[in-house]
Amino acid sequence: PFSNLSVSCWSRLHPVNMFNSYNVKFHHRKALISPYPGSHIERSQVPEDKVGWLTEWEDYNPVEYTAESVLARPNWADPQINDESFSPKFNERDGEVERKSLNGLYVVENGRPRNPVGRTGLIGRGLLGRWGPNHAADPVVTRWKRDGSGNKVAHPVSGKNILQFVAIKRRDCGEWAIPGGMVDPGEKITATLKREFEEEALNSLQKSPEEKAKLEKQLQKLFSQEHFVVYRGYVDDPRNTDNAWMETEAVNYHDETGETMDNLPLEAGDDAGVVKWVDISEKLELYASHSYFIKLVTEKRGAHWSGDPGSECHK
Repeated sequence: PFSNLSVSCWSRLHPVNMFNSYNVKFHHRKALISPYPGSHIERSQVPEDKVGWLTEWEDYNPVEYTAESVLARPNWADPQINDESFSPKFNERDGEVERKSLNGLYVVENGRPRNPVGRTGLIGRGLLGRWGPNHAADPVVTRWKRDGSGNKVAHPVSGKNILQFVAIKRRDCGEWAIPGGMVDPGEKITATLKREFEEEALNSLQKSPEEKAKLEKQLQKLFSQEHFVVYRGYVDDPRNTDNAWMETEAVNYHDETGETMDNLPLEAGDDAGVVKWVDISEKLELYASHSYFIKLVTEKRGAHWSGDPGSECHK
């Protein structure tokens, strides 16, 4: 009864993304890829029908890997599980560190948290700092595409207006992405969303205090208006392992008139190589689950997604 109860409560609390066990295929694709990012480590192969923990698999023998950069104990990383000074409080707020999952309770086995979606072929933490959930925030900043006269541009096939979002090209893998990042200990999600956007899309870390204050003032207008939570929960990320995984809250901030963002100079900073406004359509190939988040935004805003007339029918 417990599992049913938690699932039904959870879907009531989080209508945004009812965690769907039948949808594991969507959830675990990138989390099964080898070699593991930034390494030559090959994951143990996990057949699709053995991803879920409910499937018995006695011979499962995952590879153990935690990157040197994590073992060096930077301030964003936990110690190793067997470190005597380390007694994490899983499934709750642990001091400043949020160890609760957006997907409800996760199992802790032999002192290690277990990936709620299933097996990944790798134990340890890989590149992730925290055992269990690693929380990120993804600000999806959008505006309507406009022509030289300031009129909205509609797509010739779908007839729907084209939405644009601020995209960065990630330095680590060269893929286009939403300019998001990790939530600092004790930081509110709203603060993370704004900070990450400033750092990655406006290069605020390199600005003088005066310039920074000016940016802050303009951005405040955009980030304080009505916004909508696109997704909260588990992310199928290439860095995930059996014991550490990414979760995010993706939030859409929409500049309806385009005036707020017109005055903001986009400039790549921090982890971004390039930053620009990108037209949204199904042809976009983005990092991790970002294409899915962007699609949800177009549905919410009634914007163009697909030029294929058949694709709108089977929602």
